[in-house]
Amino acid sequence: MVDLTDGGPDFTFECVGNVATMRAALESCHKGWGVSTIVGVAGAGQEISTRPFQLVTGRVWKGTAFGGWKSRDSVPKLVEEYLLNKLKLDDFISHTMKFDQLNEAFKLMHKGESIRTVLPVGV
Repeated sequence: MVDLTDGGPDFTFECVGNVATMRAALESCHKGWGVSTIVGVAGAGQEISTRPFQLVTGRVWKGTAFGGWKSRDSVPKLVEEYLLNKLKLDDFISHTMKFDQLNEAFKLMHKGESIRTVLPVGV
């Protein structure tokens, strides 16, 4: 990727939660100004590491939750936008299942066969 992008991309994003991919995303971004953002969540107890040289040459390694939104202020705004039909979340629902199908919902998620599964409770 570094060769294909004349020194590396300006921005990289790791979204799958794999620590090896997190390191590769950092090390492939451009020296001097590349920013690598970790979005994916690694398994419990896993650690990431890199050589200090990767950071002192100007690369930035950062993480994000909620895309940088602050939950206390931003979640009410998101709810309002959803209720006003400005935020189209329903389009991301790939499955609706009964609560007693919870294990099947997890299987779909782990196999990558669902985007978002909704389990209505008390319906």
